[in-house]
Amino acid sequence: MVNLEKVAAAAIAYDAGDARRVQHLMKVYAFCRLIGRSEGLDAHQQNVLEAAALLHDIGIHQAERRHGSPAGIWQEKEGPAVAAPMLRQAGADEQELARVCWLIAHHHTYGAGEDTDLRILFEADFLVNAHEQNLPEQTCRAACERIFRTETGRRFLRDMFLEKPYQPAAGDEK
Repeated sequence: MVNLEKVAAAAIAYDAGDARRVQHLMKVYAFCRLIGRSEGLDAHQQNVLEAAALLHDIGIHQAERRHGSPAGIWQEKEGPAVAAPMLRQAGADEQELARVCWLIAHHHTYGAGEDTDLRILFEADFLVNAHEQNLPEQTCRAACERIFRTETGRRFLRDMFLEKPYQPAAGDEK
């Protein structure tokens, strides 16, 4: 099993001085943890998913240096090479390392497959991006139909972005 505390510490240290990105990775990690557990991933799948969540955007700085852009395609290209040493230091075996790196290399490629861990990573990243980027309701509705596969992820998306907040009726206030 990958030591998630070591992965988190390495990712935070790598992103030192970039609090926005550290906050982003921690939020994606939290949603992956919640969705994965709610959807019944086994302990090994959950551990790999959480490691990928912590490192999903780890290629951004390298993408900006090499390609002048943080675009998803460059994050996917640069991320695995940055992540691999961190994963080895955190005790990942070769299968775990390969899967986490594959998830990093595909976390913006919505057509990459239907594996549950990949779909959960898409969903968690979208939930965080929807808030951080203040995405319009119609974008969230389209994502619910086209991207989201888990019932937990769909529920979180609906609850956060598509349902109207409770408003007490006149005279119901206490």
